[in-house]
Amino acid sequence: MLKKFAKNSLFALSLAVAATFNPAQAAEPTGYELVTPAQPTRDAKKVEVIEFFWYGCPHCFDFEPTLAKWVKALPKNVEFIRQPAVFSDLWGKHAKAYYTAEALGVVDKVHQDFFDAIQIKKEHLETEEQLAKFFAAHGVNDADFKAAYSSFLVDTKVRQASQLAAKYGISGVPAIVINGKYKTSGPVAGSHEKMIEVMNRLIEQESAVKK
Repeated sequence: MLKKFAKNSLFALSLAVAATFNPAQAAEPTGYELVTPAQPTRDAKKVEVIEFFWYGCPHCFDFEPTLAKWVKALPKNVEFIRQPAVFSDLWGKHAKAYYTAEALGVVDKVHQDFFDAIQIKKEHLETEEQLAKFFAAHGVNDADFKAAYSSFLVDTKVRQASQLAAKYGISGVPAIVINGKYKTSGPVAGSHEKMIEVMNRLIEQESAVKK
């Protein structure tokens, strides 16, 4: 799990050890934590699932294939939302790339490739010029890219994204929030596979409440 506070390897190691031997988790191995206070969802009739991620996070990259497969099998009463986390200027630039793709309607087309470009090819996709070339390679013309990239809508979403993690008590990624009430992550659940198990259990629980 990528922590925004891990500024050096020693501190990161201490966080990992703390997560492994957290007495509260040992006492209550639920695989999730409560969101306090609970947050409203977009559609009260559906179970909302939010994924907080960052393209530069290797753990998010590793989790993506498992998550993508899971998303394809979701029941109709579940609304899945990808949410870029913004903990630094670089994270904000990648969030802007995501929201630009969203505005252009090409998220499904570029999402995995953006991960691959950063995590595997080690490309720097930060400036408008670099991103324009990436989007052009995926069939987006320059004028459309620039219009979306500089739009008020995209800028607004990036600003809002910088506040959302704090509202849900998210300090690292990947993290999943279920129906505004519960949150889980690799350290809390135990693994990415167990995260999916926790998510399924909580979705079933919340679906029963809405019936």
